[in-house]
Amino acid sequence: MSDDTYILSIDQGTTGTTTMIFDRETNVLGRGYAPIHQIYPRPGWVEHNPTEIWNGVQATIAEAVTQAGIEYSQIEAIGITNQRETVVIWDRETGEPVYNAIVWQCRRTSEMCEQLRAEGLEGEIRAKTGLVLDPYFSGTKIAWLLENVEGLRERAHRGEVLFGTIDSWLIWNLSNGSLHFTDMSNASRTLLYNIHEHKWDEDILNFFNIPLTLLPNVRPSSFRFGEVPAGKLAPGSPPIPITGVAGDQQAALFGQACFGKGTLKATFGTGAFLLLNTGSEPVESQNGLLTTIAWGYNNTVEYALEGSTFIAGAAIQWLRDELKLIKDASETEALAMTVPDNGGVYIVPAFVGLGAPYWDPSARGAIFGLTRGSNRNHLIRAALESIAYQVRDVMEAMKEDSGLLFEDLKVDGGAVANNFLMQFQADIVGINVVRPRVWETTALGAAYLAGLAVNYWSSQEEIATLWQADRVFSPSISEEVREKQYLHWKKAVSRTLDWEEPTDEPSTTNIL
Repeated sequence: MSDDTYILSIDQGTTGTTTMIFDRETNVLGRGYAPIHQIYPRPGWVEHNPTEIWNGVQATIAEAVTQAGIEYSQIEAIGITNQRETVVIWDRETGEPVYNAIVWQCRRTSEMCEQLRAEGLEGEIRAKTGLVLDPYFSGTKIAWLLENVEGLRERAHRGEVLFGTIDSWLIWNLSNGSLHFTDMSNASRTLLYNIHEHKWDEDILNFFNIPLTLLPNVRPSSFRFGEVPAGKLAPGSPPIPITGVAGDQQAALFGQACFGKGTLKATFGTGAFLLLNTGSEPVESQNGLLTTIAWGYNNTVEYALEGSTFIAGAAIQWLRDELKLIKDASETEALAMTVPDNGGVYIVPAFVGLGAPYWDPSARGAIFGLTRGSNRNHLIRAALESIAYQVRDVMEAMKEDSGLLFEDLKVDGGAVANNFLMQFQADIVGINVVRPRVWETTALGAAYLAGLAVNYWSSQEEIATLWQADRVFSPSISEEVREKQYLHWKKAVSRTLDWEEPTDEPSTTNIL
């Protein structure tokens, strides 16, 4: 048996959980995966079963360790990265969730956000948190639960229940209920955390009537949060420290070694998420972007501008699961390339509203430009192209806010395997798109943060030397063609806005 040690990284995402074992050269020795059942109680509502998430984490840890062929004693530290704004509230004594997890995609608090905006509260909330008033974020989800789950607000004020984003839920379970923590990056996504003063904001908590005792303690992203007790992961397993925690998109930024001001990455997952490192000073957006904490590390806090689109890979899942146009996402690359262009077809996948830079929860999806000659492959191509167009929307806003011109766009996530999409992305943004050797940079970023805290890696400088490009996609179309295509996209988006009247009805869904 080798004496080498490794970092275990848990990547708890929207559609599934992946656990990976990394060595010092960022090679993946073992991997485990467990899907998550998506719960849709009514249109626009999305939930997960928190117990299913925790069970999946345990299963994927065992699978990854077995596949790697290592002992638990060789795991030097654990990193956690997670779907960020998803909300869980659980019983402090029993650890049982009081309700399903409300997922970041869920739009049930649209009406609440409209009311808050009408009351003139958005300016203060944005100034303190860097976020816009949108159902995307955790704060209104917590408020909804306290209002709609019988007796929950009273229990919260008595200190009987705890809130967490998914990282907190996993830390709590991994530690047998002894640790209630989150990191700065996840806290900055709740709508409750003052990103300038680095603390839960009492004024916002009072407004929402959320007691401070409900919330986790906030720590830097690379920090010794505590330990997984001996025997927790397997019979005879030793205590293992949890030393790295970050929201999935911040973890991907770290995993891409975007450490310098002005470096930019896009992660293609269920949604598409762009983060621009703005250094030690927050940049206030005038163009519908978010100001967020990138990470806390080495006694410093780094900030980022973020633009999030809600539907990216989920558009391909829609083609597969609902329209039955494909059997597997991997088919889309070849099928999209069977037609010379999109045939004038544009899909705006606003299935749960539109994120940055539009922030319109009432927008709904639409297909434009259909003719008698439109076929399956035009729809597949248009769905892929919609992902790239949304990325450009965000990049345009970032240019306006930051005053920066980007040399390239680093990309990661499952969809970067699609060479057609990556080439079209380069074409429509007009700069090189760079795909790294390690695509799962979200899990890698969490591993880096965990490893830095235990000196597995010595510094960000060492980490930067480990990053390697796999392929560079360069623009291949003219500026005239690029702008003509983008103009059609903008026209299509404009016709999906302000479509649906928001609703905010109580749920009758129970824990599954």
